[in-house]
Amino acid sequence: MNPSVKNVLIIGGGFSGMSAAIELRKNNIETDLVEIDPNWRTDGAGISIGGATLRAFKTLGILEEFIKQGHAHSGLDLYAPHGLHLAHLPTPLIGDKDIPSSGAIMRPVLAKILADKTLESGTNVKLGCTYTDMVQTDDGVDVTFTDGTSKRYDLVIGADGVFSQVRKTYFPEAAEPQYVGQGVWRAVLPRLPEVENTMMWVGPNLKVGVNPMSADEMYLFLTEDKKERQHVEPEEYVEKLTALMSTFPAPFIQKLTAMINEDSLIDFRALGNLLVPAPWYKNRLVMIGDTVHATTPHLASGACIGIESAIVLAEELAKEVTVEQALAAFQARRWDRCRMVVENSARLAQIEIEGGDKQEHTEIMRDSMRQLAQPI
Repeated sequence: MNPSVKNVLIIGGGFSGMSAAIELRKNNIETDLVEIDPNWRTDGAGISIGGATLRAFKTLGILEEFIKQGHAHSGLDLYAPHGLHLAHLPTPLIGDKDIPSSGAIMRPVLAKILADKTLESGTNVKLGCTYTDMVQTDDGVDVTFTDGTSKRYDLVIGADGVFSQVRKTYFPEAAEPQYVGQGVWRAVLPRLPEVENTMMWVGPNLKVGVNPMSADEMYLFLTEDKKERQHVEPEEYVEKLTALMSTFPAPFIQKLTAMINEDSLIDFRALGNLLVPAPWYKNRLVMIGDTVHATTPHLASGACIGIESAIVLAEELAKEVTVEQALAAFQARRWDRCRMVVENSARLAQIEIEGGDKQEHTEIMRDSMRQLAQPI
């Protein structure tokens, strides 16, 4: 154990925060995690998972559970709006025969897998609680919590998401997430036998796809171009989503449209991205995940880079170096990779909105997948 880091506080119990806790405990670092939601819930429908994320799952020790409860598959098939098959994009193998090249799972299911692993690791989890104040000194951080308690830590990790209070308070110079001109619809449907991997139909201003995420469920996603950020009331979800999908003449899309109903767990979100300039740390406070590098889902890698950052941070903190040296090494290992995902995802969104070069879109996806297959 690094003598400079004996105890750590993690603020936020999302994917990145839980991953950091799991890895820190492997190195016998005392770890507290506070999560403001007393029910520790994760909203949303499905989440697409790439090979790099599955490699990270193996490191965390949850790959087998993912395969059991989710769905592993390979490749992406692209179609024209009327149904003509355009291309098959293979998803590259990571290099380990035990690691699938891609997959999908329900977000709440993945959250439960990670939560169980976090508790199993010996992390002290406190729900319905967050910090009220943090005071840094040269050798630690004094934290006061909403339950009236206080404690001193060698390091604090801010993992409280895209609308992070840690970032707003202690990194006020950082920009807020920027809307990219698209929104995404998601829904959960019974899995059809034809859906064995990711399938996507690309129209002028809409893109719709399906992804298998268990033996009997698949999730549907549709990206919609909108100049201005829009809000949609939940009672309008079924009507608006089916109207958008009806613009695709492909028979299979029409079949999917007929399956959508009030029980489809429909969700709509405006898409934004965020890349906080380096460094992501000040003295004994460091930020990870969506807190510093939130991205659109075009590369299915937002969760991936957050979980990877948690793993890398824990690796650097386990070395017998100073906190400053560990955080600098963490930053050096993560900046280019996270920047690539955020910027390439934003470019893919821009090409789709502008009706740009489809070849450039395909090449960006291929090159990004190749880069993500590289070791972290």
